[in-house]
Amino acid sequence: MAGFWNQTVALTRKNLIYHRRHLRSNLRLILFPVILFLSVGWLRRYLAKKNVFGEHYNAKMATEGTPLLLIPAAEFRAVKTNQIPQSNDLPDKSCRINGSCPAIILITGNNREFGESVAGNMFSNSSCGLNNTADCVFGKTDKTSEKKYYHLQSQCKANFTIPVRTQDGTEVTECLQGLLAWRKNYMEINDELYDGQYKNGEINEILAAYDFRDSDMKHFDVHLWYNTTPTSSEKPPNEVPVGSTLNMVWNAYLQSLLGPSVRMIFEFIGEMPRASTNVTYDFASSIGLVFFTWVILQLFPVILTSLVYEKQQKLATMMKMHGLGNAPYWLITYLYFLLIFSLYMVCFVVFGTLAGLTIFTLNSYSIQSVFYFIHINLLISAAFLLSTVFSSAKSASVFGFVLVFGSWLVGGFFFKRLIADVSFPRVWLIVLELFPALSLYCGLDELFNFSEAAFEMGAYGMRWQSLRDENSGMRGVLIIMSIEWLVFLFMSYCTLGGCFCRSPLSIFRSSQERPPSFQSPRLQVQESGVLVQVDNQDINQEILKVEHLLNEPGTSYPIISHKLQKTYPARDGNPEKQAVKGLSLAVARGECFGLLGPNGAGKTSFISMMTGLIKPSSGTAYVGGLNLKTQMSEIHSSMGVCPQENLLWDTLTGREHLNFYGRLKNLKGANLSRAVDDALRNVNLLQGGDADKRVGCYSGGMKRRLSIAISLIGDPKVVYLDEPSTGLDPASRKMLWDAVNKAKEDKAIILTTHSMEEAEHLCDRIGIFVDGTFQCLGSPDELKDRYGGTYVFTMATAPENEKEVEDLVKRLSPNAQKTYYISGTQKFEVPKRDVSLSDVFLAVKFAKERFGVEAWDIADTTLEDVFVKVATESEASAS
Repeated sequence: MAGFWNQTVALTRKNLIYHRRHLRSNLRLILFPVILFLSVGWLRRYLAKKNVFGEHYNAKMATEGTPLLLIPAAEFRAVKTNQIPQSNDLPDKSCRINGSCPAIILITGNNREFGESVAGNMFSNSSCGLNNTADCVFGKTDKTSEKKYYHLQSQCKANFTIPVRTQDGTEVTECLQGLLAWRKNYMEINDELYDGQYKNGEINEILAAYDFRDSDMKHFDVHLWYNTTPTSSEKPPNEVPVGSTLNMVWNAYLQSLLGPSVRMIFEFIGEMPRASTNVTYDFASSIGLVFFTWVILQLFPVILTSLVYEKQQKLATMMKMHGLGNAPYWLITYLYFLLIFSLYMVCFVVFGTLAGLTIFTLNSYSIQSVFYFIHINLLISAAFLLSTVFSSAKSASVFGFVLVFGSWLVGGFFFKRLIADVSFPRVWLIVLELFPALSLYCGLDELFNFSEAAFEMGAYGMRWQSLRDENSGMRGVLIIMSIEWLVFLFMSYCTLGGCFCRSPLSIFRSSQERPPSFQSPRLQVQESGVLVQVDNQDINQEILKVEHLLNEPGTSYPIISHKLQKTYPARDGNPEKQAVKGLSLAVARGECFGLLGPNGAGKTSFISMMTGLIKPSSGTAYVGGLNLKTQMSEIHSSMGVCPQENLLWDTLTGREHLNFYGRLKNLKGANLSRAVDDALRNVNLLQGGDADKRVGCYSGGMKRRLSIAISLIGDPKVVYLDEPSTGLDPASRKMLWDAVNKAKEDKAIILTTHSMEEAEHLCDRIGIFVDGTFQCLGSPDELKDRYGGTYVFTMATAPENEKEVEDLVKRLSPNAQKTYYISGTQKFEVPKRDVSLSDVFLAVKFAKERFGVEAWDIADTTLEDVFVKVATESEASAS
C-alpha cells in the first residue's frame, strides 16, 4: 500500500501533466485582472488627456489679495444629527432657518487641555475690527452663487461688519462665530468628516479639523484636515484654504507660547506663473466597490464547477477506489486552487497599482495581502463545502455565477447603505458579514475609505496601527473571515470523508462482526424484517461456507460477503426498494465469479457496496480479511476496478494513466515501467504508439481496454470487472479474455456481464441474481446440467404440416413442451431422459419421407437458456 507521501507525489505528478496540457486556460484565468486593469489604466490616461474629470485653470502671474478660508455655506454647516453620535455638542438644526449656524472646527490630540487652550486662541473676541484687520480671520463661502464674505470670531456682535480688500475689490464681511468641538481621536474626526460629506441624507460640512497629537509647549506637531472642493470653475490662489487654515493654528500656538500680543501676519498668498494644469482625480473611487468585489469573486464559480465536474465524472471516485486517500486528494486540490487564486490576486494588486488606483497605492500592502489571502482561503473552503451539494457541473456553474452577480447587486445597492447607517445594529451587520461576499465588500469598503481620505489629505491610507482603533471595521472583518475559513474547512473535511461522524456508542462496538450460529441446512435469512426463503441446495451450502469461514481464523478467501443488504429509502412517492437482500458469497483466490442477472436485479448495488461507493444497510463483508464498514481505505489499496463507464482524463495518455495508478499501488522505478508495459501489452495498446496518444483520441474500444489495464495493474488481490467487454471487437474481446484468465491465477475476480459466451469462457462459478437474491450457484456445466436437462428440437415445415410435426415429437416424448411457433417453424424442449439422439434422427428421416422438411435442428441447452429460464421463473414466482 502506498503511503501518504507516495500518494501525494503520484497525484502531484499527474496534476502537473494535466495542468500543463491546460496551460492556456490557466493563464487566461490568472491574467483576467491584468486585462481589466490594463483597460482601466488606458481609460484613465485617455480621460486625463481629454480632461474629462480635471478642473482646468491658468495662473500666468501671481495675484494678491486677502487670504481667505473656504467656509461652508449657511445651509450646509454642521449641526447636531442622529447619524453621528459625536455631534451632540453641535448646534441644533434650527439655526439653518435664519442662517446663524456657526462654522465648526474639530480638534483632538493626546493632551486635551493643551489642545483646547491653543485652539481657543484661533478667534479673537475684541482685537479684530475696522482699525485692526490684521488680527482678523477672513473667509468666503464655497457656494459661488452667493459670493459672501465673513470674518470669524469666537463671539459676534450684532450687525458687526468689516470692509476687506479682495481680488474683486472692497467687500463687506459679516461676523461668523467659530465654534470648537473636541473629539476623542482622529478616527472620530475622520468618520464625522466623511459621514457629513458623503454618507448622510444631507450635507453636514466642517470648516476644518486639527489633530495636535503629542504637541506641548516645547514641541508642536499638528495634523490638518481642510476642504478643497469649491464649486467655482476658477480657483484663484488666494482662495486656497490651506495657508489661512495653517496660519490660524500657528498664531494660536505662538500666542499660547509668547503671549496674546504676538501674531504672525499673513497678508497674501501667490503662485509662480505656470501653464494650464489638471486637478488630480481619484479614479479608483469612480470604479467603485462593486467592480472590485465582482473581479475578486470571479474565480469562485470556476473552483466550484471544477470540483463538481470531477465528482460528476466520477474521476475522484475512480482514484479513491484504486487507493488514493482522502487527505492527499483534498490537500493537493486545495493547494492547487490556492496557488491559482494567489497568482490571480497578485496580478490583481500589481496591475491595479500600475494602473495608479489609490486603493492599492495608498494602503499598506501587508494589510492588503493578509486580507486577500484570508478571503481567498475562505472562498476555496466554501467552494469545497458547496461541492457536496451539487451533482451536476452545469448546475454548480449557474449557481456560482448567480451568487457572484447576486452578491454584486446586494453589496452595491443594499449592504452599502447598511454600512453607512450608524443606526443599524452592529450585531446584524456582523451576521450579514458571515456571508463571504459581504465580508469581502465590507473589507474593501474600509480600504476605500482610508484611501479616499488619504488621497484628499495627501497622507497615508490604512496601516496596521489603524486596526487598533475601536472604530476600525477591518479588524472585525479579518476576525470573522478567519474564523469562518477554519469552520468551513473543518466542515468540508468531515463532509468529504476526512472524518467519520459516528454515534458515541459506536466506539464500544466490536470492529469484527460475528454472525449468529446457524440452525439447520435449510436456512432462513432475515434482514430488517424481510424473510427470504432459500430452497436451493447450492445457495444453502454457500451460506454455510460463509458462516464457517467467518468463524475460522486466518481464512484465505479474499472476498467474503455475509448477509449483505441494501435498502433504498422511499422517495418521490415511491416505496422503499430492497436492491440486495441478505447476500452471502465467498470467492476464493484464483477464482473468477460471474454475477449474472437482468437489469434492475441488484448487481450494481452489490458491486457498489463492495467497492465502497455506497454503504450497506446491514450485514458486512470482508476483503482480504479487512472489514468493509471500517477499513475501506485499506481495502482500496489492494483492489482493482473496471467500472461500466470509462473514467479517464482525455488530455492524459494511456501510459500516463497507468503510471499514475501504478504509483498509487506503490510501484516505483523499473518495477513501475515494467508493469505499465506489461499492462499495455496485455490489452494490445503497446503497438503503433497508442500508449503515448492522448486518451481523447482513443476509440471506445481502446478506452475500454485501457480501463481494464488500469484495473489489473499493481497486482491487486481483488478485481471487479463490470461488463468489461462492452464495445470490444471479437479480436480485442479474445485478447481481454486471455488477459483475465492469466490474471486470475492469484486473484479473486467478480465479473458482471450480459454475454453468456464471456461468462462461460471466463467464470469458474456463476450466480444468477434476480430481485436482490441468488437463484442459483454453480459452474457453467453444473447449471446447464441442473437447469437444462433437455434437448431443444426445432423443425421448419409448411404450415399445413404443423400437426404432423407436433404428433412426431409427442411420439418421441410425451413430456415434450412446445416453446416457440411461427409460420410453420416450431421449437420443443425434449427431456433427455425420454429420448436418445438415434431416435431423433430416425424420426426426422421418417418425417422427410412423409412431408417436406425445410430445416431441422437439435441442440443441447446453452447457458443463455438456463439464464432465461431461471430469470423468467423467478420473476413469475415473485409476481
